[in-house]
Amino acid sequence: MQKIVIAIDGYSGCGKSSTAKAVAQNLGYTYIDSGAMYRAATLHFLNNHVVLSNVKEVIKNLESLEITFHPNPDSGRQETYLNGLNVEDEIRSMRVSDYVSEVSKLKEVRHELVAQQQKMGKKKGVVMDGRDIGTVVFPSAELKVFMSADLNIRAERRQRELLERGELVTLDKIIQNLAERDQVDTTRKESPLRKADDALELDTSLLEFDDQVNKIVSFAKEKIGN
Repeated sequence: MQKIVIAIDGYSGCGKSSTAKAVAQNLGYTYIDSGAMYRAATLHFLNNHVVLSNVKEVIKNLESLEITFHPNPDSGRQETYLNGLNVEDEIRSMRVSDYVSEVSKLKEVRHELVAQQQKMGKKKGVVMDGRDIGTVVFPSAELKVFMSADLNIRAERRQRELLERGELVTLDKIIQNLAERDQVDTTRKESPLRKADDALELDTSLLEFDDQVNKIVSFAKEKIGN
């Protein structure tokens, strides 16, 4: 059966990553977690006390950045490794969330990670989510989906995710964090978040998780059928 590239973009807290993972599993595709890659890069910079305004320092630290994905033998879920260490839980912390948009807008970081992502997608049969997948990373993707949701609903979802990991954060702080990230993501000079002209829009505010997964799988099967 023909395989395609599926690019899923959208705002923070729309459920892009969990949806993309489920879509990939349903179709038997490979999932590329771009958000985790930028979070891992952010953690790398935080751990090495990188001054983001120092271009030479940024470039030097990118040279020692290795991000890989490996399945957890017990849960079967894909987990993120930074330079050989499992950082799946650490990259989801608010410590990383507070800085990831600033790191993500750096031209040097984006160029390095986009190159890695494009290499992963050459064989097709991949699902990838992020903020510039349909516009920059895979502009020729056969299926592009742009996900959105109400800010308050996104914040409530993110709060539940953090609570499941034992991290208690007020709803007001999460709303502020998401609003700030929206502002940075949509106005940054390098690869800003925007809906690709040929992307299908999916508002997940009132959708159950399975419903949004099924919609994208349906979109994909239509493309494969064509």
